[in-house]
Amino acid sequence: MVGPTGADTEDVFGDGRLDAVVADVMRQTAASIGLLYVLPPGERTLRLVLVSGVSPEIAAPWVRIPADAPIPVADAIRDRRIVWLGGQQEIARRYPRVGIVLPYDFMLAAAPLADADTVWGGIVLLWPIWHAPELDERERTALEDCGRRSARLLRRAAEQDPPVPPPAELRVVHPARPSQSDPALGAAAVDFAERLPVGCCALDLDGRITFINTAGAELVNAGAAALLGRRPWEVLLWLNDPDFEDRYREAVVTRRPTSFTVTRRPAARLLFELYPDVTGVSVHIHALTDPPTPTEDRPAETPAVPVAEDTPPARPVEPVGATAVYRLMHLAASLAEAAGVHDVVDLVADQIVPSFGPRGLVLMSADEGRLRIIGHRGYDQEFVDRFDGTPLTAEVIDAQVLATGVPAFFASYEELRRAHPHAPRYEGRHAWAFLPLIASGRPVGSLILSYDRPRSFPTAERALLTSLAGLIAQALARARLYDAKHSLAHSLQTGLLPHGLTPLPGVAVAARYLPAGHGMDIGGDFYDLVHATPATVVAVIGDVQGHNTTAAALMGQVRTAVHAHAMAGEPPGDILARTNRLMADLDPDRFTSCLIAEFDLARDRIRLATAGHPPPLLRHPDGHTEILDVAPGLLLGLGLPADADYRTTELPWEPGSVLVLYTDGLVESPGGDIGAAMADLADRLGRSRARDLDDLADDLIHHVTDAAHRTDDVALLLVRREQPPPGRPSGR
Repeated sequence: MVGPTGADTEDVFGDGRLDAVVADVMRQTAASIGLLYVLPPGERTLRLVLVSGVSPEIAAPWVRIPADAPIPVADAIRDRRIVWLGGQQEIARRYPRVGIVLPYDFMLAAAPLADADTVWGGIVLLWPIWHAPELDERERTALEDCGRRSARLLRRAAEQDPPVPPPAELRVVHPARPSQSDPALGAAAVDFAERLPVGCCALDLDGRITFINTAGAELVNAGAAALLGRRPWEVLLWLNDPDFEDRYREAVVTRRPTSFTVTRRPAARLLFELYPDVTGVSVHIHALTDPPTPTEDRPAETPAVPVAEDTPPARPVEPVGATAVYRLMHLAASLAEAAGVHDVVDLVADQIVPSFGPRGLVLMSADEGRLRIIGHRGYDQEFVDRFDGTPLTAEVIDAQVLATGVPAFFASYEELRRAHPHAPRYEGRHAWAFLPLIASGRPVGSLILSYDRPRSFPTAERALLTSLAGLIAQALARARLYDAKHSLAHSLQTGLLPHGLTPLPGVAVAARYLPAGHGMDIGGDFYDLVHATPATVVAVIGDVQGHNTTAAALMGQVRTAVHAHAMAGEPPGDILARTNRLMADLDPDRFTSCLIAEFDLARDRIRLATAGHPPPLLRHPDGHTEILDVAPGLLLGLGLPADADYRTTELPWEPGSVLVLYTDGLVESPGGDIGAAMADLADRLGRSRARDLDDLADDLIHHVTDAAHRTDDVALLLVRREQPPPGRPSGR
């Protein structure tokens, strides 16, 4: 193809090359299912672009995944490593969201699609449970090769002019199958099936019937024409039980045969045996004559199929079967982990549209007497902006459903127009659901779903959507409360930490603060820089136990005390001793670690004292680094004698050297070795080629920037002794 500039461009998504990569790795590893994700540059959401061996219906909950979600492929991308899960129990333990939606026994590997510089996406492969307990070297090599090949293709797509975006529609990669050029073979296969004394039919990976023999049609009491292209549990009302659809899902995902028995009155009981492979499911149907057991007898209400022979195979309205129930459970689990309103909006918008069938979604929040649009999918921004800020008292359907608390469903545009003649209509929409969001009896907002075809909204589907709205309302109410607390915490934290680090002659500084990933986003870590005298600068870093408002309040008291003693010209050890005496008077019931560094600009010396704080790092002008050995001191506030002694250590401070002060959140992790982590931090400090101190600070905290995996606050303070101007000697 040719781009606007006239240069040849490559459509790596449309020309089948990524399809071939997925097919190759599945063949090399004997995987039964494959899913390929891309992570567009600058975005934080993974997009599913290719699937093989499974229907898009089953994969729908994971069409869009936040990059920090607790999902195997997100972890593989974030950590640039292969994630292996050896069965159902491990999946349920490590990734409960996956275990809820796919409660079956299978094995899974997720791997990044990465080159030397960038991670472009990830791939997920599934195997039946009879796979070996671990990946072998050949399979790991195939996954790594798949990652490199895919990364090259995705880089080419991103470097086109203009860049080639991921496809809007999910691509299904079908396995290669032998050519059937001889029509006689097909006819012979049909004749063979017709001669069998048992019923048989074939389902594709979507669960739709592609073939049924005469014996099978007679056993289920329906004409073949009424069944072809349909899912059995959608047209055979006596099969419309979530358990039966669940058996099909289990067969497709696990690639293991399964069976179930159902009673269709007044006929005999029927045994359905499912045999899956990469192309679909073969089903044997047997009539049973022995008396049913209590666990097998599943009485059904309707003996025949109420479907006309000439009903067109248009997109069916999905009943509330196993797939819909699992999707609802997945959304509930995801919403339970959502923190702020932004998280809720992204989850709702990214999961409802692919999972529950609408083509458009608008999520509105009730705020100060108006409905504010906080998220949407499937509409252009100009159309949506026209309705933002609608008064709650307005005579419009979205405000009325919130006022009454009663949802409204319109199966066609004619129905909507009769009830609300002036209601706007987005192009191509033919059915609507207006759902009030009510939490604990209070109106929270409205959810509008629109569909591209008329839709009857049967009772079961209305109940499902109403339940969906209830989950969203509860999550949105919690998220608004979280955001309010977060805003308060942020204001408190901002007020307690320095508003900025004042530039000082001869000294360059950079600081970073990251709150813990859980809680109120407020903590007890602090730092400060004090210009104590014309020739001395005092740097302070500390960590009050805990990360809540109590810790923050004590942090403010400790920081104020240290600042005051530093301004009085006290040496580092005396500052800590005096602060410890203050804490003994306060009796705070929690301890504090603290490190103080005094920089003598006239003598190019550093004086250090610590109260149980992690040791500082020093990078020398030649680039080599060391973990400084500072005389140990007790934590502040331990309740020990108030006259505890804190010794001061003095070291040279050469121009061009960088002192790194940090809190334990930068080096501690559950189950990790803090000594090894400090050594790794020193190594990264020495290897960094950043010239700017802010860039160096970003390099040092890069591994803890993901809030979802940060368990403690992080504070970082860098101080560099600048080189003296030419012709001017240093202080020494």
